[in-house]
Amino acid sequence: MNWLECILISGIGIGLAMDAFAVSIISGSVFKHLPVSRGIRMALFFGLFQAIMPLFGSWAGKGLEPIIKPFDHWLAFGLLLLIGGKMALASFKIKNVEDKPADPSNLLTLLALSIATSIDALAVGLTLYLLTPHLFIAVLMIGTITFLISLAGWEIGSRIGRFFENRLELAGGLILIGIGLKILLEHLLAG
Repeated sequence: MNWLECILISGIGIGLAMDAFAVSIISGSVFKHLPVSRGIRMALFFGLFQAIMPLFGSWAGKGLEPIIKPFDHWLAFGLLLLIGGKMALASFKIKNVEDKPADPSNLLTLLALSIATSIDALAVGLTLYLLTPHLFIAVLMIGTITFLISLAGWEIGSRIGRFFENRLELAGGLILIGIGLKILLEHLLAG
C-alpha cells in the first residue's frame, strides 16, 4: 500500500469513526462508574464492526447495493432513535443515589450501537475495492482507527462526566437521536 492509499484510507477511517467517537464520549460521560475495561470492550466492538462492514460491503459489491440502499438509513435511524430515546427518557426518572444507569457495554446494546454506527461503513465497502487493491489492510486500518478513537472518546467522556453528571444522559440520548436523524436526512435529501 502506497502513502497516498494510506492517507486516503486513514481519512475514511477517521470519518467513519466519528459516530462511534460521539457514542463513546457519551457513554464514558454517563457511565463513568464503569471500569475502563468496559470502554475497551466498546471500542473493540466499534472497531470490529467498522472493519467488518466495509469488508462485507466490498464482497457484496454492486449486487447488494439495490437491496440495502433503500433502507440502510432507516435502520440506522431506528436503532439510534430507540437507544437515544431510552437514554433521554431515563434522564427524567428520579433515581436513588444507589441506582446506576444500565451498562452501555452489555452485549445487546453494544451490538445495536455497533451496527447503527457502522451502516455507513457498509456503503463505503461497496466502492472500497476501487480505492485500493489491499482490502484487508484497508479494513484493518479502519478498524484500528475506530478502536483508538472510540477508546479516546470513552476516556474523554469519563473525565468530563464529573462536571456534568446527570444532564449528560439527556444530552447523550439527544445526540444519538441527532446522529440517526443526520444519517436519515443525508440519505433522503441525496436521493
